[in-house]
Amino acid sequence: MVNTAEVQCPRSITNEDRARAQIYRLLGVLLGNPPSSDLLGGLASLQGDDTLLGRASKNLAALAQRTTPFNLEKEYNNLFVGLGRGELLPYASYYLTGFLNEKPLADLRSDLMARGIKTRSDIKEPEDHIGTLCEIMAGIIAGEFPCDSDLPSQKAFFDAHLAKWAALFFTDLEEARSAIFYAPVGSLGRAFMTVETDAFAIQ
Repeated sequence: MVNTAEVQCPRSITNEDRARAQIYRLLGVLLGNPPSSDLLGGLASLQGDDTLLGRASKNLAALAQRTTPFNLEKEYNNLFVGLGRGELLPYASYYLTGFLNEKPLADLRSDLMARGIKTRSDIKEPEDHIGTLCEIMAGIIAGEFPCDSDLPSQKAFFDAHLAKWAALFFTDLEEARSAIFYAPVGSLGRAFMTVETDAFAIQ
């Protein structure tokens, strides 16, 4: 959802930051569109441990092995599109104000402009969609945008646009009636937001 024409050469980053960017990018891809068969094949090979992140990864891998793109498209539509609206509205404005296209979106647009980040012109979703915000965080961490990519810059974006609502959204996704494959996506996102919040708190 981010304009790739505005992406510059990524900076050299640590393995830890690369892993963080990959999780953000995975969440962005999964929340932006129904997964393709190729993505499902990659997800099926995910490994995990006994941490919350690890267990969510293992559950996601197990479901990817037995889920079809057709069923996933139906699940995605039920969750996020629906007839009129899906079960969940994955936008910062909605979670923070109860309405779409409110001040959180205006604040985000101002921040993106200041950072030199542009979204693709063919994307009709408001920029405060959770998938877009995860993609932007991945790009900031990887140094793909003109703005600073250091920890203070990452923390500023996270605190302004994700910290106050993303964990609640992922909890709602984890518990949504329509969520089967997307339930562990919610678990993964919720656990990752906790890790990020705790890490930024000590910066």
